[in-house]
Formats: sequence, structure tokens, C-alpha cells
Amino acid sequence: MYDVVVLPGHTGYVIDMMVLVINSGSSSLKYQLIEMKTERVLAKGLCERIGLDQPALKHTKNGDPQVVKQLDLSDHTKAMSAVISILTDKEHGVITDMNDISVVGHRIVHGGEKFTDSVLIDDEVVNEIENCIELAPLHNPPGVSGIKACKVLMPNTPMVAVFDTAFHQSVPSHAYLYALPYEMYETYRIRKYGFHGTSHKYVSGRAAELMGKKIEDTKIVTCHLGNGASICAVNGGKSMDTTMGFTPLAGLAMGTRCGDIDPAIVTFIMNKKNYTAEQVNDYMNKQSGMLGVSGISSDFRDILKADEEGNERAKIALDMFCYRVRNYIAQYAGVMGGLDAIVFTAGVGENNPFIRSRSTTRLGFLGIEIDEAKNNTKAEEIDVSTENAKVRTFVIATNEELAIARECKTLLAK
Repeated sequence: MYDVVVLPGHTGYVIDMMVLVINSGSSSLKYQLIEMKTERVLAKGLCERIGLDQPALKHTKNGDPQVVKQLDLSDHTKAMSAVISILTDKEHGVITDMNDISVVGHRIVHGGEKFTDSVLIDDEVVNEIENCIELAPLHNPPGVSGIKACKVLMPNTPMVAVFDTAFHQSVPSHAYLYALPYEMYETYRIRKYGFHGTSHKYVSGRAAELMGKKIEDTKIVTCHLGNGASICAVNGGKSMDTTMGFTPLAGLAMGTRCGDIDPAIVTFIMNKKNYTAEQVNDYMNKQSGMLGVSGISSDFRDILKADEEGNERAKIALDMFCYRVRNYIAQYAGVMGGLDAIVFTAGVGENNPFIRSRSTTRLGFLGIEIDEAKNNTKAEEIDVSTENAKVRTFVIATNEELAIARECKTLLAK
């Protein structure tokens, strides 16, 4: 930790660095302002329905009751302007003016092969992010919009891009390449990229701390289980393999995504249903997964309730999900040649004892044993292993915003 740092674009010294973390979606903009000396969230909020009818800003200061404002949020620049305005507001704000913000950290989903770490943003970086739009057409454009909005409103404040894909650039070529003609990789860069990297990095690091070990000396499987879900083999603090691939569609069955399937099914569906490529892509991304199998919902809470009521398709959906999680945990223990810990995180991983228990069934041969009483305890951070388990099983609340803020601090310190 450090208290004093010289920042580009600022005169003199800035005490107790403040990082504004931005996560831009196509019609939303989430933000957190974090004071880095204590890593305390001073304020956070969401601009929603940007460019749509009934846009609103929802803002919370230091745990105070949420403030909701109906505003003109026709584009991301106006949304960013609204964020700065409320952060500096006399009643609801926490800073005097935007110059109190030391650096802005932007979550960017896809950095391709160009970015293996977080970077200070300049025009070249923006161009490279735009070059990756075809790899992440739903995610990178709003990320660029957020950056450009900040450049207009905060031209002298340094900005950092933190990439979901960067953590997985340590995956070896034999794991990230597909068995297609090599020209498909050389020409179109078709390969496994992986996602949720910021989350996997954060929770694996926290697990190492909880075990009292250096991250370099650990073998950890991290399970980021939410509506979108992925698992990662983290060996010595580096990603060795992960379940998502060229796109976030691969790997586990998810809320509405099918996960791994026989690739020939794609053309079979296209022929049987007379679908275009765009339609079958939509079918696999938005109508499949837990929703498609259960026929009930993409929300695990709804599916669990239906399972308790005896719904057979709900049971199959849950069994399918947990079976794949269990498969990948065992597979990645083999990839790393051992296992020290498992981490469950994100919405489902943090809040669903049933999924954690069912996903670790039959893994006792690896040294995994869950204490069901601990597992049913609600906590943001807990070791749910039995006392004698050889492998620790943690529930750790992910904090991607803090991870992004730390990346900003580390990068500027260099």
C-alpha cells in the first residue's frame, strides 16, 4: 500500500488515490468510486436504460438509502456526465470535483491476443479494442463508448483498461488451440480466449491468502457460477485452462447458454428448423441452457423450487449443471497435477448451498469434503470444508470492481 503517488495529468501529489471503476453495457453503465488507502467504496450506482425510454440513475452513497433520478441518458456521454454530477453533488456526492478522481478503470470484455495485462488507455489501445469488436460484438462497443465518454468529460484523468481475457493469456497453446486447420488460427485468430478473468484472478488470490500460502505455491479451481458461468484452473496464480472458449458460449450449461455441444448439432438444427446462422446463434445463447432444459426459467432459484415440487425437467437441468461442474473440477485437478482448493463465487456459487454440495459429490477421492452445516451458513467468505479435508472448499464473494481498482493502482505505481 502507498499513500502518495504522482499521477499523469495531475499537478503535484494525490493523497489516498481514488479510483472510479466503470463497467459499460449496451444500455447501462455501472460505477464504483473506491478510496484505495482503505479500499472502501465511497459510492456506487447504475445508469440504466441508456438511449431507451424511462432512463434512470440509481446511486448509493456510503451505504445510505438508494437515490433514484429520472434523467436524460440518451448516450453514454450523458450517462457519464450524470455520474460525475451526482458524485460531486453537495447532498449525495462524496467528492468536491472530478479532479479528485485519480484514475478511471474500465472493464473491457475482450482484448484478443494483444493484451496480456491491464494497460493505460491511449488512442492506440482504443483502436485495438475496436479491432476486437468482431470477437465480442455485444460487449466491446459499450466498453469503447464508456472510454470515449470519459475522454470527453475527463480529458486529463488517466484511464486504464482491464480485460476479462487478459488473465487467460497464460493458457498454453495446446489448451487454447482448436483442432481446426491451423490457418483458421493464423488468419482469423480462432482460439480459446476465456472470460471472467478478473473474477478468477481475484478469488484465487483471496483463497491463497485464506490458506496462508503464496499464490505461486497453490493449485486452485475457481468456479464462477452465475447466469454466465465458467471454471478456471489456476496454477501458481496463472490460468492454465478455462471452460469458456472463443466466445462465452462454451463450457458449462448456463442460464440461457448451451455450453459444450457436438458442433455438428449446429448445422443439424439449421437444417431442421430452417434457421440462419444468426438465428441458431441466438437459439444457443438465449433459449438454451437451464431455461431450455427445464422449460421453466434461467433463474436457479425458480428451478430449485420446481425441483422441490417434483418437476422432472427441473431435476434434469440441475443434475446436468452440477455434473458438468464436477467434471471440470476433476479434469482441472488433473491438468494441474494436484489441488489445494476450490472456490465457489458469483451469484449461484455464493448463494446456493445445493449447487455447491451437489457439484462436489463423489470428489472425495481428490480430498474434497464439504461440511453441510457450514455449507448452509450464509456468509460472503467462508471455508465450508470438513476439518480433515485435504482440499479446502471456499465460498468467496467476487469483487471485480475492487480487482479493477487494484489493477489501476498497481499499473500507475509502476
